[in-house]
Amino acid sequence: MTAEAPPTRDRYTPVPDEIDAVDLPVEGAIPPELDGRYLRNGPNPLPGDDPGHWFRGHGMLHGIRLRGGRAEWYRNRWVRTRALEGKPFLGLRGPDLTAVPANTHIVPQAGRLLALVEQGLPYEVSADLDTVGPQDFGGRLKTAMCAHPKTDPVTGEMHFHGYSPFPPYLTYHRLSASGELVESRPVSVDRPTMMHDLAITDRHAIFLDLPMTFAWRRMVVSGMPFGWEERYGARLGVMPLDDPAAPVRWFEIDPCYVFHVGTASFLPDDGAGRIVLDGARYSGADAAALFPSKRRRRPRQDPASEAVSLGVARFHRWTLDLTTGAVTETPLDDRPLEMPTLDDERVGRTARYRYAVASGRHSDSVVKLDLDTGVTTTHDAGRDVSAGEAVFVPSSAPDRAEDDGWLLTVTTRRDGSASRLLVLDASDITRTVAAVTLPRGVPAGFHGSWVPAAGEH
Repeated sequence: MTAEAPPTRDRYTPVPDEIDAVDLPVEGAIPPELDGRYLRNGPNPLPGDDPGHWFRGHGMLHGIRLRGGRAEWYRNRWVRTRALEGKPFLGLRGPDLTAVPANTHIVPQAGRLLALVEQGLPYEVSADLDTVGPQDFGGRLKTAMCAHPKTDPVTGEMHFHGYSPFPPYLTYHRLSASGELVESRPVSVDRPTMMHDLAITDRHAIFLDLPMTFAWRRMVVSGMPFGWEERYGARLGVMPLDDPAAPVRWFEIDPCYVFHVGTASFLPDDGAGRIVLDGARYSGADAAALFPSKRRRRPRQDPASEAVSLGVARFHRWTLDLTTGAVTETPLDDRPLEMPTLDDERVGRTARYRYAVASGRHSDSVVKLDLDTGVTTTHDAGRDVSAGEAVFVPSSAPDRAEDDGWLLTVTTRRDGSASRLLVLDASDITRTVAAVTLPRGVPAGFHGSWVPAAGEH
C-alpha cells in the first residue's frame, strides 16, 4: 500500500505506506540485555480516508528489533482487519466484532501477539507484524476485548473486560496463563459507558463506570459516539476474583473521567483492608472537551494545555475502604500527565514508581513519579519534540530494585519530520542510554509493549 506523502505534515499526519529498514543508526550504547522488540500501535488511516476522529484511524504497528547492542530493523504494518477491507461494523445481524480498527495497543499473551481496540475482537499478528487474523479464543469470546488487559505477574492470568452499546453492557473475562478463555461474567451497569481501562489487585478486578456515556447521535457532530454526561454519576466497582457469585461493590466518587490507570493494590496489612488505585484523572470540564460537540479529525493542537494530545489529566489516587465504604480522593501531581506506566511485575501490587508523559508549550517530558517520597524527575524530550508512552523494561539482575531497568519511548518532531527510539535509564531518567534514529517520522500513537526475544513466536 503506497501513496504520495502529503505536502504538509505534523505529528498526527498518517504515513502513506509500509516500509522496512535495517541496521538503524544508534547514538550511545544499547544495553546487551535489550534483546527483543519494541512494538507500538496507533491510528493511521489509509491515504485519502477520513475516519471522522483521530481515535478511529486504522491500526498501524511500528516495530524496532534490538539485539546485541544493535537496532537490527524497523518495520511498520497496518493491522489487516475487516475494517481495513471496508467492511462495516454494523450490519443487518448486528455488530461485526472483526470490522474494527485494532489501533490502540499490542500485547503479548501465551505466545501470541494481540493488536487491540476496545470495540471488537483482538487481532493476532506475527513476530514480523503480519496479520494472522481475529482471535476469539476458540469461539469462547463473544464480546469485544478492551485495549488495556491486565496480566497478573504471579499467576500469568490475563484479566480484561468488554463493553458494548448493546446488552450486556459490560462483561468481565479471564484468560489462563496458557491462553484459554476460562471465565466470562456479565457485570450489571445502568447504561453503556466508555470504559477504556480497568485495574486489578491480587484478588479483585476494579471497573470504572464513569459519565462518558454512549449515544449514536453524537457520531454526527463529533465523529465519536461518546460524550460527557455528568448526571450519570461516577463510581468504581470492586469485584472479588475468587467468588464468581459475589456481587460487585460500587463506590461513588466525584464525577471525572479516566482513560488510563497506573495500578491498584489491596492493603490487607493496614488494618482496614483498603484498596488504593491511581490514574490520570480528567475533571468534568476537561472530560467534556475530549469529545466536543463540533466535529474534528484531530485532537486540540495547543501543547501548553494538554498531555499527549488527549486532554488535561492530572495524576490522582483513590483509596477505597472495604470496611466502611468510604472513599478518599487525593491529587498526586498538579501538572498535565497521561499514559501512566509501571514495572509490569508490580501490576496489582504495591508499586513505588510510575512513569508518564507531560506536555509543555515547546516540548514533552517523560516523568518519573516516586509515590513514596513525592519527588518527580523529568526527562525533557527537546524543543518541538513530542514523546510517546514510556514502556518499562526490567533488568535481569537478581533482587533488582523496582526501577532497575530502562524506559523505551518513541519521540517525534512536532512537524512530523523525524523520530527516534530513546532508551532511558529508569533509575535516572535524565540519562539517555541510547537513541535509535528511525527511518521516518512515526505519527503520534497510543500504546506499546516490549517483547523479549524469549517471547518471539
